[in-house]
Amino acid sequence: MKNFTTLKILDLFRVIFERFEIDYPTMRRILQVKLTMDGRRPTTIMSQNRGGEKKQDVNQFLKSLWFYAFIGLTLIPLLFIGDNFMFKMSLIFGVLMFLIMTAMISDFSSVLLDVRDQTVIGTRPVDHRTISAARAIHVTVYLFFLTAAIVSVPLVVGIVQFGVIFALLFSVTVLFSDLFIVAITALLYYVILKFFGGERLRDVINYVQIGLSFTIVIGYQVLARAFEFQGLQSSFEAAWWNVILPPVWFGAPFAVILNGASGAYYYVFMALALLVPLIALWIYLSLLPTFEKNLLKLMDQAGPSKKKTTKGMNRLASLLTTSKEEHAFYQFAERMLKNERDLKLKIYPSLGFAIIFPFVFLYNGYSAGGSLDSITSGRMYLTIYASMMMIPGIVIMLQYSSKSKGSWIYHVTPLQSDAVIIKGTLKAFLIRLFAPVFVVISILYGFLFGIRIIPDLVIVLLIALIYSVICFRMLKGKLPFSQPFESAGQSDGWKTIPFALLIPVFGGLHFVVTNVPFGIWIYLVLLLFIVPLTWQKGLR
Repeated sequence: MKNFTTLKILDLFRVIFERFEIDYPTMRRILQVKLTMDGRRPTTIMSQNRGGEKKQDVNQFLKSLWFYAFIGLTLIPLLFIGDNFMFKMSLIFGVLMFLIMTAMISDFSSVLLDVRDQTVIGTRPVDHRTISAARAIHVTVYLFFLTAAIVSVPLVVGIVQFGVIFALLFSVTVLFSDLFIVAITALLYYVILKFFGGERLRDVINYVQIGLSFTIVIGYQVLARAFEFQGLQSSFEAAWWNVILPPVWFGAPFAVILNGASGAYYYVFMALALLVPLIALWIYLSLLPTFEKNLLKLMDQAGPSKKKTTKGMNRLASLLTTSKEEHAFYQFAERMLKNERDLKLKIYPSLGFAIIFPFVFLYNGYSAGGSLDSITSGRMYLTIYASMMMIPGIVIMLQYSSKSKGSWIYHVTPLQSDAVIIKGTLKAFLIRLFAPVFVVISILYGFLFGIRIIPDLVIVLLIALIYSVICFRMLKGKLPFSQPFESAGQSDGWKTIPFALLIPVFGGLHFVVTNVPFGIWIYLVLLLFIVPLTWQKGLR
């Protein structure tokens, strides 16, 4: 196997691992195997590779880091916002931690919670602490590449603009912010594993992911309000509640060293930026054996039995499906969305963002100077279009499954058209995942804006049905659940951007028709004709 450069660098820290009683040679070998396997993608029945031989040892994650490097370009303008380093660095770390934390809870949770190490390596004479350390380092390696891709260009710009001291501060604080994210996420999962087990544990993990999504978005809003603005200038008055904002911790060293700021709060923030990540990491490493032991609960199928689908849901599914075949694939997709843990780990964070973003935009409109009466009597209810942000990301994830080898069933099923598979799957997604989110937001918006918005809500729902079909076209012929998760590249996020840009287009069109006499009702009737045509023609 290849002796990766990452492992050579890791060798420099061998003494640290041995102090924590970790079998370093064994851990290094496990990591070497993991990194080697990361570059190998298993062949599947539904593989779209028509080129014959498949290239080996090509890590799709590393190839797609250009996507995160492109996102990192958005940090550059923040470096030139005034001279207040406390403001701009807190904002930069807010964005950076938002991106990394989102990737952590959506893409790396399945790695942290992977029980396959226990079944394959745990049956050998290998210490549990060593297995957990290998898993943690594996995640850390990928987070390093992810972070490096985001901050590399801003770091170079910062060196040119502010000098070497800025670069050293930026590098160190980014490192500590990554340690903080890894340790805190792992400790959170440890607490969940400690108190729950079996099926309930899987459900709680998914609910916590939604809660983390809430926390990230709300925290970002609170961070922005920690500063006061006068024109293009910002000022910062430290307060006790700023202690709960980690981006402020990592912005404080820049303010003290580069702006000459002083005061007890600044020193407290700097101490928190240094000590909290180290303490959290030390606690996590100390709890590694217990974490591994509790991780085995994920293999336990015991727990509260899943509620069977009610007769009402069955009747609704029967009404919404047009044939027995489509109904069968609806039920199949519905069970996959309900029971596939790896899939839920990746798509549930999107539900949290979909719920919170409409209210974030609504609140931003209110805080921008609008009164409650002007907002409730206006057309701010169109912010509900933000709930559709979940659709592109989840639709593209519908092609993946940990049981993708079972996709041979599509070939032996006597179907005249694959359209019934796609329709059944899309309807299962819309009913099981999108509909509950949309209904909750609609009820809250109904209380806020009144019953006058009911036709508008129906229009948004019809637009969502059309939008789902448009998004499904990005899969380019790949059938649901037919691709292994290993083949999912981080560049999948790039594919969703053009489709996400359609959401404000739909919202803008809706806004225009509200200015036309009877425009809402004409638009509604028109959409009632367009939706069935879209589902009939667009999914062939």
